[in-house]
Amino acid sequence: METAGATATATTALVPAVAFLADAASADLPPATPKPTSTTGQRETTRTLWQSPDGLVEVGVWECDPGHFTATREGYDEVCQVLTGSATVRTEGGEDVELRPGATLAMPAGWRGTWQVHETLRKVYVVRTHEAGA
Repeated sequence: METAGATATATTALVPAVAFLADAASADLPPATPKPTSTTGQRETTRTLWQSPDGLVEVGVWECDPGHFTATREGYDEVCQVLTGSATVRTEGGEDVELRPGATLAMPAGWRGTWQVHETLRKVYVVRTHEAGA
């Protein structure tokens, strides 16, 4: 009996804890900083919720003030779910995508475009970075 208990404890110790936010839409975020690609002086903030041990996958919450910025997805894919706010995303080819709470957007590596944030936007994101040379 003692051996089985010891095995269960050892196995449990190897299982990583889950990452959890009860309400990502209202979770506290760090202070906002200037957004480097903003053309209108926007500020943004990010809270990383989880990162894979190999550093190739990250999950978090991102928020940005209203305004305009350019964006590229070089070397990584991103999937995001809008929690609050609204924006228009325009692809380099000219396609507009309207984002509102509940919208899901997938941007593959190599994607380029612009974001026009109408109301402070908060999203949950999953980023998958490509390994160099893969």
